Amino acid sequence: MTFFSLLLALLLEQARPLGQRHPLNSALKKWARWVSDHFDADKARSSWMAWSLLVLGPALLSVVIHWTLWLTLGWPSAMLFQVAVLYLTLGFRQFSHHFTAIRDALAEGDEALARELLSEWKHVDASDLTRTEIVRHVIEYSILAAHRHVFGVLSSYAILAALGGGPAGAVIYRMAQFAKQAWCQRAHNPLYPHYPISQALQERTQRLWLQVDWLPARLTALVFAVVGNFEEAIEGWRSQARRDPEDGNGIVLAAAAGALNVRLGGEALRRKPRPNWLAQNTSSTKAAGAENDLGLEDLEEKAPELGPLDPSGQTPEVGHLVQVVGLVWRSVVVWLVLLALLTLARLVG
Repeated sequence: MTFFSLLLALLLEQARPLGQRHPLNSALKKWARWVSDHFDADKARSSWMAWSLLVLGPALLSVVIHWTLWLTLGWPSAMLFQVAVLYLTLGFRQFSHHFTAIRDALAEGDEALARELLSEWKHVDASDLTRTEIVRHVIEYSILAAHRHVFGVLSSYAILAALGGGPAGAVIYRMAQFAKQAWCQRAHNPLYPHYPISQALQERTQRLWLQVDWLPARLTALVFAVVGNFEEAIEGWRSQARRDPEDGNGIVLAAAAGALNVRLGGEALRRKPRPNWLAQNTSSTKAAGAENDLGLEDLEEKAPELGPLDPSGQTPEVGHLVQVVGLVWRSVVVWLVLLALLTLARLVG
């Protein structure tokens, strides 16, 4: 059932992608704000309670619904529920259109448009980027987006589903990421000067996110190595792990750099907020009197400052963008084949 649920969710998401400003997104923001307002007492115990309520609460609810449907209406209803949860948590099309637009602009030689599209996507100042730096930015942000929106959710879902947790793994991964965005990034975002989050809750949220993403990041790196240049990907992974073993972003990018044999890292991950975007959105937020007009991408985390991940790799070129697409889709196929084999083994057994 895990395989079929994932396959149907991916097909549904490709046919009808979920927008950033859907009602559930706004509801989650209000829920996160309510939880922090009522449970954030700047203490270790209260921070754990707040995080558990925001992240583990929905996950536990998904398990209860899953098994209730299974026991009362049968496995088809439980599978449909899993498809619905995966549809809400997976997000291929949430970033792929940005990637495609920038790739097309670069292919046509319109670097000015590519800079503007990159600036609109990640809200960074791309005005002084060269063509090579634009490509490197797009590769890095796309790889990280693929991990966060696809492979991290997929691996977390598969692991807990095999243990009888239904869709809880997907919910935990997505909600842990959402908690970090809502309580860590937003607390330091100029758009939200009146969003007080205690230091204890921020530290707890960040620490638990690293724990939640620890295994998915390494599984993503492993799959990249399998479908790409294996030795180079593993060597990049090891090098980055020695540099910073807790940095999941760096490990994923290091493996991707080796798998593609391309030079990544460096300045491309150091965000420079775009002044015009900040001013415009500050005005619009004040005028609206609310915060619900901003999507999760507006709160994208600041990526780590890394040195070159693969100094021996090739200089990023537009052709590497096609290789990125191939790397991502081959990785999806590997996951589908693996889950299909596991499902077949369970049916035969």
